[in-house]
Amino acid sequence: MDRLAIVVPCYNEEEVLKLASKALRDVLEDLVQKGKVAEDSFILFVNDGSRDRTWELIEEEHAAYPVRVQGVKLAGNVGHQFALTAGLVTAKDMSDVTISIDADLQDDVDVIEEMVDKFHAGNDIVYGVRKERRTDTFFKRTSAQAFYKLMHLMGVKTVYNHADFRLMSRRAVEEFSKYKETNLFLRGMMPLIGYRTDSVYYDRKERAAGESKYPLKKMLALAFNGISSFSVKPISLILSLGLFVIFISVIMLIYALFSYFSGHVVAGWTSLIVSVWFLGGLQLLAIGMVGLYIGKIYMEVKQRPRYNIEKILSGEELPSGQDGSTRGEDR
Repeated sequence: MDRLAIVVPCYNEEEVLKLASKALRDVLEDLVQKGKVAEDSFILFVNDGSRDRTWELIEEEHAAYPVRVQGVKLAGNVGHQFALTAGLVTAKDMSDVTISIDADLQDDVDVIEEMVDKFHAGNDIVYGVRKERRTDTFFKRTSAQAFYKLMHLMGVKTVYNHADFRLMSRRAVEEFSKYKETNLFLRGMMPLIGYRTDSVYYDRKERAAGESKYPLKKMLALAFNGISSFSVKPISLILSLGLFVIFISVIMLIYALFSYFSGHVVAGWTSLIVSVWFLGGLQLLAIGMVGLYIGKIYMEVKQRPRYNIEKILSGEELPSGQDGSTRGEDR
C-alpha cells in the first residue's frame, strides 16, 4: 500500500491551522479505510519562519496525532516556493506519493481521493485545476488570465488555472529535486519533468480564516520571476524594440533633412523632448532587464542553500547524510 504525505507550507497560519489539520486528517482516515493509502500516511506541515503561533500549533497537533501529523520547521522565512520545496524533498524519503496544498483550505480537499485514484491509474503528476474564476474580482480574474497568456507567449509551459495543488509520485519528486536553481517557479518546472500527467477539476472556496499571504505585490513578483526564470524572450523583445526605434529614427532623420532643404524648418522642441525622454526610458528599461538576468545568474552561481531546516517532527530518523542545511535533494 502506498504511503501518502500531504505537504502543507505555512506562514502565519495560526487562525486556520487547526481547521486544516482536522480537514486533512479526515481525508486521510477516509482514504485509509477505503484501502487507497497506507495506514501510516501523514500530513507534513512546513513552518516558513512564521511570526505567530503556527509552529506551536504544529507541535500540539503532532503531540496529539504523532503518526498522522508531522512537521518541518525552517530556520527562517524563505518564501512559499522554497518552503513547499523543503516539504516535498523532506517527504520524498518518507512516502511513496505526495500532495501539496495550501493551509487556507481554498483548494477542495474532497478531490484528493480523485487525485489518488488517478495516481493508481498510472499518473506520476496530477494537477488540481480550478474550473472557473467567477468568484474572483474582475481585476484578479483578468490579471490571472493575462498572466497565463503572457507565460504562453513567452514560451513557458504551465497548466491553466493551476497553482500549487498537485499530486506527485516519489519518482517525480526525485526528478524535481535534481533541479538546483534558486529562482523557483514550481508551476513552470513541473511540466519539465515529463512523466505521465492528468488533472482534477474543482471549485475554489473562500479562505477558511486569516488573510491571504499572496497580495498583489507578491503575485506580480511571482509572475515576473516565472517569466524571467524560464524565458529569455524579454531580452529578445527589447532587441526588437531597439531595432524598431532605430528604424523610426532613420525615417525621422530623412524627414528632418527633407524639411531643412525644402525650407520648411519647424522648431521641433516638443518632438525633440519627447524623443529624448522616450529613448532614455527605453535605454533604462533595456539596462534594467539585462541587469535582472545578470542578477539571477549571480544568485545561481553562488549556490547558497535554498533553505535551512531547523527541526523535524517525525517518528523516523533522517536518511544518512541529511542534516538540515541543504540545497536540492539534501536536507
